[in-house]
Amino acid sequence: MKIIKDKAIIEDSWVHYSGQGALPDGDIIVSLSVWQDTDLTGRRVGLQLEPSDSVKEIRSELDKFELIAINFPTFNDGRGYSMAKLLRDRFGYTKELRAVGDVMRDQIFYMQRCGFDAYEVKEGRDINDAVKAFNDFTVKYQVSSDETLPLYRRK
Repeated sequence: MKIIKDKAIIEDSWVHYSGQGALPDGDIIVSLSVWQDTDLTGRRVGLQLEPSDSVKEIRSELDKFELIAINFPTFNDGRGYSMAKLLRDRFGYTKELRAVGDVMRDQIFYMQRCGFDAYEVKEGRDINDAVKAFNDFTVKYQVSSDETLPLYRRK
């Protein structure tokens, strides 16, 4: 599967595992409940958070995850933006932060502002068009995860 990571389209090696059936080989992304209930020792693990999950619940274990995927079940559910902001700015998570689910071009620029650096574009959408979203705006006025100074302090 192709994803956008660090503003480029790449082939992704991570596999989403629901907890049903045998564990697949390689790197896996699991839900919070699967992670809590399954022995994944010795594996590279990514954690997928749902909007109803609490980021605070995993705060002390962030170093165990090679990536955190945040699900956007619908385009109008903005809780994932807040989760990303908490992970990056308050909890200091520095590894891959991936948006999954109903991810569309219109959201990618704003997701980046909150700290996302990888995106699984919604099936049926053009990933080549979606990667152009990073160039939709040339000036960022406010401070955010991707800009440390407000516009009036930059030269």
